[in-house]
Amino acid sequence: MKHAPFVRARQPEQKRQRREAILGAARELALQHGVRDVSLGGVAVAVGLAKSNVSRYFGTREEIYLELAAEEWRGWGEAVAARLGHTSGAAEVAAALAETLAARPLLCDLIGHAPLSLEHNVSLEAARAFKRAVIGVVAGIGTAVGDTAAGLTATEGGELAGAAAALAGVLYPVANPSPVLAELYTQDPEIAATCPPFLPTLTRALTALIAGIPSLR
Repeated sequence: MKHAPFVRARQPEQKRQRREAILGAARELALQHGVRDVSLGGVAVAVGLAKSNVSRYFGTREEIYLELAAEEWRGWGEAVAARLGHTSGAAEVAAALAETLAARPLLCDLIGHAPLSLEHNVSLEAARAFKRAVIGVVAGIGTAVGDTAAGLTATEGGELAGAAAALAGVLYPVANPSPVLAELYTQDPEIAATCPPFLPTLTRALTALIAGIPSLR
């Protein structure tokens, strides 16, 4: 595949467009191959730049995916807020959180990788921006949950949102096994039966949390 000759972006709009192109390429690669298997070099090739030129916009591969993670968190927050505006009880709140996470496989993948790798090898500024984005989303979801009839306060709603994301980060790789494990599950149904389905498992766990959190007040 031939790319156009490299031209350095000099104007603010050109720089913004190049950042967006890098993020878009990284997003597509992660959706195709998983976050774990995407390298900085792979992103550079996909966007038609040298690795050194990509590094002008993002210091490391991890910074690219940390910014994508912040975007995905904000998108989840918006989706949850829209859903919770039409909910009336605990079961609907649990379904809203679980289903909006299930609809965002990239977010679930990124959540699992954030503390293990993406929060390493990044600048202080990148880490701060990511953490502030997550805190803002969790608080916003908490407020939205508190406005429903689920019986939780805004603070408890925030705890529920954080737990939902953490559970999604753990369940996603288990429910989406590697090729070796997928083959194992095909050959051994008994082992396959222990692999939890993502959406039902997450929904059940959140339903239990909603029921149990008030008892800890």
